[in-house]
Amino acid sequence: MDLLNKHLVLGLTGGIACYKSAQLTRLLTQAGATVQVVMTDAATQFITPVTMQALSGRPVYTSQWDARMSNNMAHIDLSRAADAIIIAPTSADFIAKLVHGLADDLLSTLAIGRTCPLLVAPAMNQQMWQNPATQRNLAQLHADKILVLGPDAGSQACGETGAGRMLEPTAILDAIMAFFQPKLLAGKRVLITAGPTYEPIDPVRGLTNRSSGKMGFAVARAAAHSGAQVRLIAGPTPLATPAGVIRDDVQTAQQMCDAVMAEIAETDIFIAVAAVSDWRVDQVSMEKIKKNGEAIAPRFTFVENPDILRLVAHLPKPPFCVGFAAESEELEKHGQEKRLRKNVPLLVGNLGPKAFGYDDNEVTLFDATGATPLPRMDKQALARTLIAEIAQRLTVKD
Repeated sequence: MDLLNKHLVLGLTGGIACYKSAQLTRLLTQAGATVQVVMTDAATQFITPVTMQALSGRPVYTSQWDARMSNNMAHIDLSRAADAIIIAPTSADFIAKLVHGLADDLLSTLAIGRTCPLLVAPAMNQQMWQNPATQRNLAQLHADKILVLGPDAGSQACGETGAGRMLEPTAILDAIMAFFQPKLLAGKRVLITAGPTYEPIDPVRGLTNRSSGKMGFAVARAAAHSGAQVRLIAGPTPLATPAGVIRDDVQTAQQMCDAVMAEIAETDIFIAVAAVSDWRVDQVSMEKIKKNGEAIAPRFTFVENPDILRLVAHLPKPPFCVGFAAESEELEKHGQEKRLRKNVPLLVGNLGPKAFGYDDNEVTLFDATGATPLPRMDKQALARTLIAEIAQRLTVKD
């Protein structure tokens, strides 16, 4: 689990976005974290401590005079065991408290007396967010090394539309997980291909494959979490773009190749995860190919698509290249042969039928030292492992 063994204090201040904090609590606990909820009096007007206790599995604290701790110092003890404090939602009033060092309730006193990082997720009306005082306070939060998550823009509970609404719980969870990941690729520019390609036959039919894009998107997310600047070139897939990742959508292998070559000069690491079609139809019909009433199937002539990874790896000054290979048999033999043929330092091989569309995967790493099998794990955990392997090889290379 992404947040296993992490202990988080989740603070809630007054705002309708408190309803999102319930889901955030559930997501954090599902990710392995223990969550200690602390609420301001205003927050209890929007959601009850009983609800938050049921979701977190821990007693909720609302008062700095709470005597449940033997030393009666909840304002000190609650933060001492925490890996981070996350305040979501964070009202405009509470942001002002943080900036000016006010400590007039339990949560603000925790924030002032903390020895751990502080992350805040603002939530307020769009006019309050745009107010010069709020923007001045926001600048001071950044200067004080407080991590600000969001806000988002869109429709608000008041009926207005604009910036100021709290990020969705899944986005906050992703930001928290990213915060705790080692920044192994800080400053590196990473280009990733993901998903299938689609080669049209006529306006309604085409050739594709079973790739879902899950592995490539997981690698893009892990690279972004590791501090890299990530650009993702994706074939047809409905997957959501990972936070902090720039995405370009393509369909055909040639379009993917063109998109890669347009960015490759500014790339430090190229990770070719996409399952690119090897061939395309020579002549694409401009009209739908119809049955003619006879038992004669149409015949097609195929031409080979560009080998994107090989093209990049054979550039005069290539980036560090990582290839993916899906085989149906003899993985170790074909994997090492393909690595040498593509001229890449690292190739990730798997048996395609056991990977496409699944949420987990089992791969073998091929490099100049031989083959290293990795245990089967979920694709996000595998992506983090791969990023660590790449970072280690970069260190040796440099």
